[in-house]
Amino acid sequence: MGFGRSEEVVSIVDGESPQRVVAIVQARLGSVRLPGKVLETVLEKPLLEHLLDRISRANSVSESVLAIPESTVNDALEVLARKCGSGVTRGSELDVLDRFRQACEEFPASIYLRITGDCPMVDPQIIDTVVKHLIDEKLQYCSTGLSFPDGYDVEAFTAESLYAAAEGARDNYDREHVTPWIKRRFGDESSYIEFREDLSRLRLTIDEPEDLSVISGIFRIFDNNLFGIEDVAELAAKRPDLFVANQHLVRNRGATMGTGEKLWSRAKRVIPGGTMLLSKRPDLFLPEGWPSYFSRTSGCQVWDLDDQPFWDLGLMGVGTNILGYSHPLVDQAVKSAVDRGNLSSLNAPEEVFLAERLCEMHPWSSMARFTRSGGEAMAVAVRIARAASGRNTVAFCGYHGWHDWYLSANLTSRDALNSHLLPGLETDGVPEYLRGSSIPFFYNDINALRKILRENDIGAIVMEVERNVPPAEGFLEEVRELATAHSAVLVFDECTSGFRETFGGLHLKYGVNPDIAVFGKTLGNGYAINAVIGRREVMDSMERSFVSSTFWTERIGSVAALASLDAMRAENAPQRVHDIGLNVRKNWIAIASSHGLTLTCNGLPAMSTYTLEGFIAAEVKTFITEKMLASGYLASTALYASLPHSPEILAAYYAELSQVFGELADLGPEGLSQIIGGKISASGFGRLN
Repeated sequence: MGFGRSEEVVSIVDGESPQRVVAIVQARLGSVRLPGKVLETVLEKPLLEHLLDRISRANSVSESVLAIPESTVNDALEVLARKCGSGVTRGSELDVLDRFRQACEEFPASIYLRITGDCPMVDPQIIDTVVKHLIDEKLQYCSTGLSFPDGYDVEAFTAESLYAAAEGARDNYDREHVTPWIKRRFGDESSYIEFREDLSRLRLTIDEPEDLSVISGIFRIFDNNLFGIEDVAELAAKRPDLFVANQHLVRNRGATMGTGEKLWSRAKRVIPGGTMLLSKRPDLFLPEGWPSYFSRTSGCQVWDLDDQPFWDLGLMGVGTNILGYSHPLVDQAVKSAVDRGNLSSLNAPEEVFLAERLCEMHPWSSMARFTRSGGEAMAVAVRIARAASGRNTVAFCGYHGWHDWYLSANLTSRDALNSHLLPGLETDGVPEYLRGSSIPFFYNDINALRKILRENDIGAIVMEVERNVPPAEGFLEEVRELATAHSAVLVFDECTSGFRETFGGLHLKYGVNPDIAVFGKTLGNGYAINAVIGRREVMDSMERSFVSSTFWTERIGSVAALASLDAMRAENAPQRVHDIGLNVRKNWIAIASSHGLTLTCNGLPAMSTYTLEGFIAAEVKTFITEKMLASGYLASTALYASLPHSPEILAAYYAELSQVFGELADLGPEGLSQIIGGKISASGFGRLN
């Protein structure tokens, strides 16, 4: 019989099975989404003990075996299994199929069951029915169908098919989930049974905290371990409220989720916003399927938690790694620093060397202070500027971070910051008395700045040297003149633009010097170091304002920055990443044009983004991200250039992107909207659902 729906309904096997049947229960304590879930206690017993007890009540089962990973963290499972009279086998954490093969060798039988430890309500009558169907129909594989609740999953298969799978399955998915290879190989000798009514809406497995709430409630209703699926069906009809808490969760979603995606669902429960950096939130890339977390890096490659490699033709650490990931010179310097000690009661000498190096690169400056993040650095820069000018109000353009002085612009108008990179920034927690203390103006609009300076007592002008478009002729020079004329401190935020084209701040290219410049991102090639440099008479104002932090004195950041500066100079990194960015733009436009699409580039060449005319930007980003991810690329509608982006790697990237652009051209804007539906990547700032 082919693998498809069977009309048979649940029945009870009378007496014992004519063949030896061993139930293999796979379990581990290292669950990514809900660690330790199988040992959660309900009615004073661990869920796994409930499960083993229910399996023992099946007439067809000769013996149960707990198949667990070798790691010592799972020792408690072995103790529990032996207490319950079950056998135990231990094997690979990830190669679960090999764990099953080992169980078959240690516990010989003609038929095996696969039951997962996160299904504590499995019904012994269902087990018996699946086994009877396998035997009666002379099948290689039989399982419960989709009409059963999620959590009532039972799979039965012959020893012959299991050994064949252990020998023949190669794909990681097949080896993790045990039976997919069997179902494909023995399709004509596979079948499944269905329940008398469709209960697929019910979720009675344990993967998330909401699942535990539902299952605990059901066990407490019956107050014993003797209830079966008929009882659950009757309860669901009478008390649907008991089953609501986890109804938003997708059935068997875990089978297709990578480890990183599972960890993201867990992170949202313990980390506000899910991540420490907005730009790394998975829902900004894909609603589902984004790998989310990494295990290791090299060059422009990233490996996820399942050891799947991806070429990073996207954000490269959100613009931090222009030398590439795990640069040997920088990493070796950091390892040496760790060996010598990172922090002590005395200061690290490298911070002096780094301050001297940065001031030498920027002759207009004479002093420097260091932080570990761009947000801190910009807060320090604005504090210094206010102290030096003696005035509090700030005029700014561009994006400058998360702090109160910046977000306060949205107190005056909720959309004041929308055109400064991130729309929708909320002001919860920002003191109302800061209203009017920060006033935005648009880049290249010198008249707007003149008006602000004329009508307000401005103490600081804070701006990016360049982000989306180059400065208009004379714009930066006029800003400098206005700052001087109004005795306002001019702050250039070069956290993003620094070292992307020039060896130092991008302001060196235009020959316009600020009073303060702030550097981050590229300075340490992935290690936490940011710098605030400035003229002595301005920086001396720090002596009149308390600015200090213990971990600004650690050694690793300064060591990484010094090594990164050496590597950037030796490898001519700023000019090379600029040229790579120009090449990428040229090819983006050419590829789009070859498919009849019109593409527009934005941003610094080394941090380029693009849009396609006539399409909804978020839909394009979602489509491209999903398609490129399937081809082994972390890539969307942005590319932050890095030295490892070699001609060969870029050529392969262009070839993949051309296929995606071809699909977009065939779909057109309306067709893309239809296939994307509501599942599009998030944009800007917003609360997680």
